[in-house]
Amino acid sequence: MTLRDAGWQRAYVGLGANLGDAHAALAAACCALQALAQTSWVGCSGVYRSAPIDSSGPDYLNAVAAIDTRLEPLVLLDALLDIEARHGRERPYRNAPRTLDLDLLCIADLRLDGPRLTLPHPRGHLRAFVLLPLAELAPGLLWPGQGPVETLLAQVVDQPIERLDRGLVLPRNAARSG
Repeated sequence: MTLRDAGWQRAYVGLGANLGDAHAALAAACCALQALAQTSWVGCSGVYRSAPIDSSGPDYLNAVAAIDTRLEPLVLLDALLDIEARHGRERPYRNAPRTLDLDLLCIADLRLDGPRLTLPHPRGHLRAFVLLPLAELAPGLLWPGQGPVETLLAQVVDQPIERLDRGLVLPRNAARSG
């Protein structure tokens, strides 16, 4: 029996922050993802530093988390927006610096184009800060409609990104919810 047969689907969530204690915000976001109902924690990539794209402000810390979930896409999106809000996320203008940014990158091979959510994320395959942590977390992953993540990485080599030695420290007892 596959995950999908049991109603579970693998979802990837991009994590980013460039205001306040960004490292702590990413770790707290991972804990919040672990606590989601109908969701099972799979893991998280290392932490990367990258410059803002189409914006200004401090560098971002980024990571990608994987979860298995039974939540419908819009329910999962609302849960991510709630986590952002609980961490002080404000949206004063497009691409403003943020205390926490959670992007639903993809859910299995689902394709969706709606007013609130597009899957896979429409620019994820164009961003090194998505692709590099994703390739670390899920080697061989195919970005829906675009191909292997490792191949897509070759198209973003001009985007500066640095893997940090310091990974996220997560509590051991926050590993599973369901």
